Amino acid sequence: MTSGAVSIRQIYKAYGSYKALDGISLDIAAGEFLTLLGPSGSGKTTLLNVIAGFERPDSGSLLVDNTEFITRPPHKRDLGMVFQSYALFPHMDVFANVAYPLKLRKADSSTIQAKVTKALETVHMAHLAGRRIHELSGGQRQRVALARAIVFEPKLLLMDEPLSALDKNLREHMQIELKRLHRTLGMTTVYVTHDQQEALTMSDRIAVLDRGRIMQLDTPRAIYDAPNCKFVAGFMGDTRFVPVERNGSDFALGGRPLKVRAAPAKSSSDIFLMVRPERLRWHGTPERDNRIEGNVIDVIYLGDSHMVSVELPQSTEISIRHTGAEATSLPKPGDRLALWMTPESSVIIEGARS
Repeated sequence: MTSGAVSIRQIYKAYGSYKALDGISLDIAAGEFLTLLGPSGSGKTTLLNVIAGFERPDSGSLLVDNTEFITRPPHKRDLGMVFQSYALFPHMDVFANVAYPLKLRKADSSTIQAKVTKALETVHMAHLAGRRIHELSGGQRQRVALARAIVFEPKLLLMDEPLSALDKNLREHMQIELKRLHRTLGMTTVYVTHDQQEALTMSDRIAVLDRGRIMQLDTPRAIYDAPNCKFVAGFMGDTRFVPVERNGSDFALGGRPLKVRAAPAKSSSDIFLMVRPERLRWHGTPERDNRIEGNVIDVIYLGDSHMVSVELPQSTEISIRHTGAEATSLPKPGDRLALWMTPESSVIIEGARS
């Protein structure tokens, strides 16, 4: 599929004094899986609704394959939509639900039969074509909604938190299924979620939104490993921020020189070391690695591991997982503990980004 390239330029949308979208601009390549990620109120669903045609922006441009879509009604935008609630018709069986978009387009019966069968086979639901919606599980309903969205081969597939109603195990399974399906179909996909792990698992790129603005647009690895501001760093994963001192181009933590992967471009004095549990080590080399010392305040059992919380002199709390495979016994509350970070995993973050 070569169609479905999207170009968004300076989209603004306000509700009274509240700016839902504050000058959004981005390009989505044909066939790309782009996730709009952010907390409640960040603007991600509003942006998806602008693309779908359910919301009319106050200003800006939305091009799909170089055609302006701002004034085009939703039913003429050639897009498939999967809603959080699935929005299936309870009085119809699975086949009829999936066939509905084709009937709206006046497709003949043989075309409907072939395309619905193919769509149901794609989502592994062909054997349940005659089932009523109330007879399906949540995961099966999600598959039917997806089949209905792709059956007419739209240019764009839009998904608004389609997995949020599923339990954890099924949600994780469906993340992999959706990623594989996207690889098979090659359909341009815009996906909305507030779940960081979901975004990291499924996306080609992620746009992290806050207060109606894109804070960072990049690959999942770059978003996670090299966030460009404190908001993005804090939103992605279990992140803690330890204040560090700056002296020219050098950094220090608790009076010790700090060896880092890269310094911020600006010379801000409000800077932090980004600390995540998986970046901490139980052992290190003093000449090479960064040492972080503190007192153990909590040891929490998680089943497959223990989460050990450590309070630092900077009045900051950090955590590290103890899996039992370490050559270190499980510490107890009150113990003094030294942890380590390699220079490669030591990332400096600025306090704010305007």
